[in-house]
Amino acid sequence: MMKTFSLRLCALLIMLTAAGTAVADHNFGIGVKAGTLGIGVEGTWRPLPYIDLRLGANQYDYSDNGLYGGVNYDAEINLDSYYVTGNFRFPLSPFRITGGLYSNGNEFNAVSGDNGAIIIIGGDPYPADAVGTVSAGAAFDSTSPYFGVGFDFTVLGKVGMNLDFGVLWQGSPQVSIATDGLLAGDPTFEASLEAERADLENELSDYKAWPVVSLGFVFNFL
Repeated sequence: MMKTFSLRLCALLIMLTAAGTAVADHNFGIGVKAGTLGIGVEGTWRPLPYIDLRLGANQYDYSDNGLYGGVNYDAEINLDSYYVTGNFRFPLSPFRITGGLYSNGNEFNAVSGDNGAIIIIGGDPYPADAVGTVSAGAAFDSTSPYFGVGFDFTVLGKVGMNLDFGVLWQGSPQVSIATDGLLAGDPTFEASLEAERADLENELSDYKAWPVVSLGFVFNFL
């Protein structure tokens, strides 16, 4: 996934740099940022003194482990998003308000770790060797609205620092779950597995409103 993102990032950087050359007379900037949505790149075009449009991409993968829905999982959270935002900066102030849309590829993927000889599925105990490996995944709305506030600081009109605080509304997670053990397909076990899926979906619903905090640095062409 990192290789794919690197290729996309290079392509986006080329596009943004080309756009900067084309619209340099309209205050174009390009920068990098890091935050709760991952590491990314962002281009800014300011057609009016207090209004700008921003286009960017974020990506990061990190691992986690713990109990989700009663099962001990080894999990990976994959952050992957592209966005466009509109920003209004208040006159004589670094403060701005931001609204936009994200192409949201954030995902949660997990496989069961060490759960001992007995594993609890949907509140019911089963032999771990008969259950096999539990694989779970969750995705969110592919298009997600964003609203937030921010602060833009510029030195000599060229180098700037951006702070962002907001919420990405991802919507309710769509969760899938499966096993590869001998009990797969058993009606009683499948009912427990569905209860497990519902429990996991309930826990992951906490992520439907994803908090966004980021710090960025930008170079303004003009």
